[in-house]
Amino acid sequence: MSSKPAPRGRAARLARLIPAGRARAARTPFVLLVVLLLGGGLLGLLVLNSALSEGSFELDDIQRRTKSLTDEEQALQRDIDAYSAPDALQRRARELGMVPGGDPAFLGPDGSVKGVPSAAPRSAALTGPRAPEALTAAPSTVPATPSGTPTATPASRAATTPAATTPAPGGALRSAPTTPTPGR
Repeated sequence: MSSKPAPRGRAARLARLIPAGRARAARTPFVLLVVLLLGGGLLGLLVLNSALSEGSFELDDIQRRTKSLTDEEQALQRDIDAYSAPDALQRRARELGMVPGGDPAFLGPDGSVKGVPSAAPRSAALTGPRAPEALTAAPSTVPATPSGTPTATPASRAATTPAATTPAPGGALRSAPTTPTPGR
């Protein structure tokens, strides 16, 4: 006989639910399932962490590029502001040979003239307009055309180009013939 007393009542019913000999065999697949789930979860976390780290590095690179491009944009905007300042425009206009004009006259829709036009002061008038290349090129250099042949120097070009407008007798302005600038 057995040394254990036989269960009675409720204990007997519960003992029938738990199989006696297969307890070890039923536990093995469950343990393997839990280990596989934990291992898969850890691998998933590792992959997710690597992807987040890579995204963080890309975000850092993009932020660094954005900062450098913003700095470049601000520098270019400062250059634009400096070039478009009224005193800078006036200085560059004088370098190009421009002079302040006289009093303007306006034409009405019916063809009537409003105001009395006047010419620019004679002291400010030049012998001819200066080309932009004359301001940047050194006087000793001779610029070349795309074909490689040298062109006239800016000083000789300015001397041969007549003024765009010349005052006519009676104060009216008339247009003088102009020659096109080579290469334009």
